[in-house]
Amino acid sequence: MLQYISIFVTGIPYALHQAGFGIGLFLLVLVALATDYSLILMIRSGHLSGAFSYQGLMEAAFGKPGFILLSLLQFIYPFIAMVSYNVAVGDTLTKVLMRVAGVGVESLLSHREVVVALATILITAPLCLYKDIAKLAKISFLSLVFVAFILITIFIRLGTLHDIIPSTHDSWRFANWGIIPSIGIMAFAFMCHHNTFLLYGSIQDADQHRWDTVTHASILTSLVVSALFGIAGYATFTGNSQGDLLENYCWNDDLMNVSRISFSITILLTFPIECFVIREVIENSFFSNLTSPEDKWRTLRHVGITIMIVITTYLISMATDCLGVVLELNGILAAVPLAYVLPAVSYLKLQEGSVFSHKKFPALCLALFGIIIAISGMVLLITNSNNVDTCSHGNEPPYCFTNVTTG
Repeated sequence: MLQYISIFVTGIPYALHQAGFGIGLFLLVLVALATDYSLILMIRSGHLSGAFSYQGLMEAAFGKPGFILLSLLQFIYPFIAMVSYNVAVGDTLTKVLMRVAGVGVESLLSHREVVVALATILITAPLCLYKDIAKLAKISFLSLVFVAFILITIFIRLGTLHDIIPSTHDSWRFANWGIIPSIGIMAFAFMCHHNTFLLYGSIQDADQHRWDTVTHASILTSLVVSALFGIAGYATFTGNSQGDLLENYCWNDDLMNVSRISFSITILLTFPIECFVIREVIENSFFSNLTSPEDKWRTLRHVGITIMIVITTYLISMATDCLGVVLELNGILAAVPLAYVLPAVSYLKLQEGSVFSHKKFPALCLALFGIIIAISGMVLLITNSNNVDTCSHGNEPPYCFTNVTTG
């Protein structure tokens, strides 16, 4: 399960700033514990229902409505994830190309719309057209290597930039007002529930005890990595921390440009996997009744759906250059319900006994936690809708023009 350490741990410093450094670290531990427990609940529920897939579990607990709700969320989560990937590629790869090509802001390569379009046409769209993504799934180990490399470079830059980057008036504030959005970002970073049963099936002689042990170890490792990213990134930039930490580094910082390349490669290779999930949801929801003789349009439909998904996510990603907002949105809309609410309510429905029994009460608390976060987050998203696109990643940070030494 370690391969599911999210590349978007680069958003943790921003989450710590949103919630306040002290409260943010507490929330990071809380989200890790909630994730750990919810993953354990899913396998328990699988044993109770005999259904060892997320879809089967929801259908066993709540019938067809449960299946439909899960399908909707499983569409939303990877769809917004694909949007976030485009935003991140536009933010990071643009700087690298400008640096390598030696061009200025007047060049086409300085426009994120062009860079993302080129990446889509040349890389992600062709990969998305593959019907078998088994080989792409193997990039999970490569992702781990890149995450480790990026973390090392962040600590290197902590040593060279800590005393140079100007502090903000709210630096090291213990608590802040962005608690709910920060939980959304953290939930997104820990999210792996859509692969839970696949991971369980990959364990030799799998049983509940072995799954619990693997889950504890994996979540603990993810927590440590996330905390290291958060602390090192926040210690370097404090209140200047962006939704994508790599945006904080100067464009001429070649070490961090290598990190940007690593980040972009991982994203570009992960993008088709999310597209595959969306395509499967569409196929299962609208075309599952077609039999092989009748399904003579399958290949054409495969291409059409794929192109529609890729184009739509590209167009939406051009609406914002603020990765933090997209991470918050996906965390609140999809990651929190998928990770906390649905596993908990499924277990409550399938497990016999009172909801206040020692077996079910923790699940009740988890469900309430997820519901409160989801509802509060939705209210904040609606009330703050006019301020969604407030950050601009098109400009180099001001401190990059004041004798910043990258070492």
